[in-house]
Amino acid sequence: MPFEQIAVLGAGLLGGSLALAVPARLGGAARVRLWARRAETVAEAQELGIEGATGDLRVALDGADLVILSTPVGAFPGLAARMLECGVSPSALVTDVASVKRLPHEALGAMLAAAGLDFIGSHPMAGSEKNGVGAAAANLFDGAACILTNDGGVGHGRLTELTRFWQALGSRCETMSAQLHDDLVARISHLPHVLAAVGAKVALAQPADGRLGGGGLRDTTRVAGGDAAMWAEILLENRAALERPLRDAAAGLSEMLAMLEACDHEGLRRWLEGAKQLRDGLPTSR
Repeated sequence: MPFEQIAVLGAGLLGGSLALAVPARLGGAARVRLWARRAETVAEAQELGIEGATGDLRVALDGADLVILSTPVGAFPGLAARMLECGVSPSALVTDVASVKRLPHEALGAMLAAAGLDFIGSHPMAGSEKNGVGAAAANLFDGAACILTNDGGVGHGRLTELTRFWQALGSRCETMSAQLHDDLVARISHLPHVLAAVGAKVALAQPADGRLGGGGLRDTTRVAGGDAAMWAEILLENRAALERPLRDAAAGLSEMLAMLEACDHEGLRRWLEGAKQLRDGLPTSR
């Protein structure tokens, strides 16, 4: 294991899951400290068995050779400034777990480079409609894809170390540019969330009707149960990349409406068959 002391800054679902996964997967090969701003969150993390939970940023960073930012992206610049004030080790590698990547590189790249710190972005494609450290799970990253972004051109050896870390937690890693990442997740992650939210708004316009819904309603709207404030931030941060997929989705709905109005059975069948084939091509498990 290339990292012996890991500091996770931010105790939400991903941060808490990292703090559980490191000892579960790596045993004594690495130690982890989880920093949270609120004392109640620290106490909740400790109740979950995260012994290294602390509200003292200096303690969390002491001796850390890997620092993982797990707060909202908007908090990154202020948190990075505090890290530097606390004397984070100049040999530490810094990464994050945000679901957008262009903004973290823009917000942190120059600041950390000026301090002699390496930054490589990470996005573990793992999560849940639940949130907070109480929903954390040590197996959250099992089989999940993790996309790494190295727009700062950090040395290949460091990229290999970070790849090995995520693989040790059970993830499958790929590397791409931050822009390519943001374009990709706009289609495969952010658009599905928007469609789930639209489905919930339309299907449940009369909330009591939900009592008659089946698995299809629950499955297609599940992710709409995610934290609204967090998702509003994500969608705004990736709004440029999300514009095209949203327009394509609107065009698809218009196309279906036109086929229904024309009673075009064969056209509708072909449209649905094409969608089915694409869906059937998804891996059976992540």
